[in-house]
Amino acid sequence: MNNNILKSDLQDFINKNYKGDILSVLFKKPIFEGISNQELAQQLEAKEKCRTKLPTWFRTSNIYYPKKLNIEQTSSEITARYKAEIISGKTLVDLTGGLGVDCYFFSQKIAQVFYCEKDLELSKIARHNFEMLGAKNIAIFSGDGLDFLKNQKKSFDWIYIDPSRRHGAKGKVFLLSDSTPNVVAHLEALFAKSDNLLIKTSPLLDLSTTLDALKFAKEVHIVSVLNEVRELLWVLQKGFEGKPKIRTINYAKHGPENFVFEWESEKSAEAVFSEPMTYLYEPNAAIMKSGAFKTIGNRFGLYKLDPNTHLYTSKQQVGFPGRVFLVKSIFPYNRKSLKQWEGAKANITTRNFHETVATIRKKYRIKEGGDQYLFFTRTANRFLVLSCIKVSKTPKIDSN
Repeated sequence: MNNNILKSDLQDFINKNYKGDILSVLFKKPIFEGISNQELAQQLEAKEKCRTKLPTWFRTSNIYYPKKLNIEQTSSEITARYKAEIISGKTLVDLTGGLGVDCYFFSQKIAQVFYCEKDLELSKIARHNFEMLGAKNIAIFSGDGLDFLKNQKKSFDWIYIDPSRRHGAKGKVFLLSDSTPNVVAHLEALFAKSDNLLIKTSPLLDLSTTLDALKFAKEVHIVSVLNEVRELLWVLQKGFEGKPKIRTINYAKHGPENFVFEWESEKSAEAVFSEPMTYLYEPNAAIMKSGAFKTIGNRFGLYKLDPNTHLYTSKQQVGFPGRVFLVKSIFPYNRKSLKQWEGAKANITTRNFHETVATIRKKYRIKEGGDQYLFFTRTANRFLVLSCIKVSKTPKIDSN
């Protein structure tokens, strides 16, 4: 950590130039004494990235920004705030503190938070930023979080862990047991220090496989921002024997879309099928990740187009956690039917279809954009194209 970065003249430069051309800074002669242009460019680039991802950091004076990779890997402010709503009590230990974003928001809810991070440089940066942010109830431990736990005689209300998705030998991994640290292997040690665990994992993790690997899974939270799944959060409670709940949330432009169901209920649910009606519904990304393909239709009284087509339909419009469309026309998938779209603009989506969007655009010369939406899909073994327009959404969807 280069403390020269915190000098007032250099901070003024960062605040005035974070929107500028980073390359022009890199190729200039050294601008400030005691700091390289590479370090300066890093601060400029990281501050710009925090403008939307971490607005509290962006607005706070004298924040020290880490490497670009650390900014990319950290939780966004919106997902960190969500995690803080899950936990309660007086004490929490974060075993993989990183930049400290999650820790900071936990500290707004919990009286005493313990931050652990084995990357010494990153822990120094987090310590400084906590001071700038006024977070006085976070204790810093620079070292391995599991070692910290072993040396503690007391227990904690919550343990939070965000294991690394990269393995020294395997590269990027998609099994929780391959992450670092291996949470599955350390569950007994973790439960010896707390009855409540919150685990953050990659959105690519398979729900069924991971639920089988974890003991006492009470809830799984699937967090999506602007229809992109960002995090899977696993709530484990020591001794829990009930059926896990799946909680999905999508932070859409019009407001949050919540949908909750029991994992076991999807297995016993029965879908009802129909040809397309007046309205078409496409679930948001969090629900798609959850696999609640039958439950979502039942909950909102919708018909499914096909067992493997995760689109839904109805005669009357209903509030729905996803995109809603008014069906203007339906026609079979063939060159004659699509001739009218040659050279026209349309947004294309494929669901349970044998050709890609790129292939369809090239084959039928359909341009990107516009207000029209074309869904290429199938129902009862028929390939269809649905021409639709998007319907404006209600401010909030909440289905618990």
